[in-house]
Amino acid sequence: MLTLAVALAAGACARESTAAADGERRLERAVVAAEPTTTTTAAPTTTAPTTTAPPTTTTTAPPRVVPQPWLPYATVGPVTLHHPSDHVEAVGFHQSGHDGAQHQAAAPSAARPFVMEDRDRDTDPAGAADIVVEPDRALRVPVTGTVVRAGSYTLYCDHVDEYAVIEPDGRPGWEVKVLHVEGLAIARGQWVEAGVTPLAARARVLPFPSQVEESTGSPPWPHVHVEVVDPSVPDRPTGPGCP
Repeated sequence: MLTLAVALAAGACARESTAAADGERRLERAVVAAEPTTTTTAAPTTTAPTTTAPPTTTTTAPPRVVPQPWLPYATVGPVTLHHPSDHVEAVGFHQSGHDGAQHQAAAPSAARPFVMEDRDRDTDPAGAADIVVEPDRALRVPVTGTVVRAGSYTLYCDHVDEYAVIEPDGRPGWEVKVLHVEGLAIARGQWVEAGVTPLAARARVLPFPSQVEESTGSPPWPHVHVEVVDPSVPDRPTGPGCP
């Protein structure tokens, strides 16, 4: 009887141990199932947008100087007129104040020729030319011929200016008048050659605005005035004259 009791007790203990082990395994599975699952997700890769710089626009102003080796700028019948400088900005034709002034026809080699607005005169709209030149640049005579007068005079009754009058070989008896120069280099009786003979040290900077400046660059450049006159045409006086 004692042996049977011990055996029964041992079997009971074994069953309890097995049950306890099964309970622990169930508890472990329950704990594992209850623990949250942590998933690591890589941060999304952000690509910076491509920035395209706006195109750079470079504006280049047209050059003021028209380089030319003393080429003709106009013809007046048989007379050819040359640029008085090798660096010219423009040639502005306008009405002359002299009734004998002859029409100047722009040559193909003229530096930016244009005709200025009317000056309320009844003379030819291209009877004279204001040739805008680079400052402080030496000048040469615009026509081939003989100097008949040269020197200084009073411009508009108040301003000192220098001038030259040349009788052209191409049309004896006519006069080519050149005004607004400084440092005159020719004299009466001298034969001169267009584009070759020195005329003056520079164009004179006038102390007042000129019409040609309305159509040329800034700051304004000086100009040389040239006109071809037939002295046989009577000139009608204009304006009150100097006191």
